[in-house]
Amino acid sequence: MKASWLHSSTERHLAVVTNTERAMVILLDGEGDPGAHASDPGAEDWSDGFILENGQNDEYPDEDTVLLSEAFRIVRHIIVKGTPPADAAWTVDR
Repeated sequence: MKASWLHSSTERHLAVVTNTERAMVILLDGEGDPGAHASDPGAEDWSDGFILENGQNDEYPDEDTVLLSEAFRIVRHIIVKGTPPADAAWTVDR
C-alpha cells in the first residue's frame, strides 16, 4: 500500500504508509519539517513491504513503526483532537 497524506488548513501534514501489518505514522508541522513519528519502543525486528509514492519498497525497524490497529487509533485521535494520543509513543525527528 502506498503512503496516504492528509493535509490540514494549519499546514500540518499526516502521512501513513503500511505493509498491511505495521504502519509508519508521520506528523509534520509544515513543508520541510522533519516532524515526528509513532514508535514502538523495544520492538527488535525489521519489516519490509512499505511502498513509497515513487514505487520504492522500504524496510523499517519495527521500533519506528506501530501495529496497524495502533496506527488507526493514532490517526483517528489526530484527526479528532489535532494531536497524537498522550499514551502513544513518539520519536521526534527535529
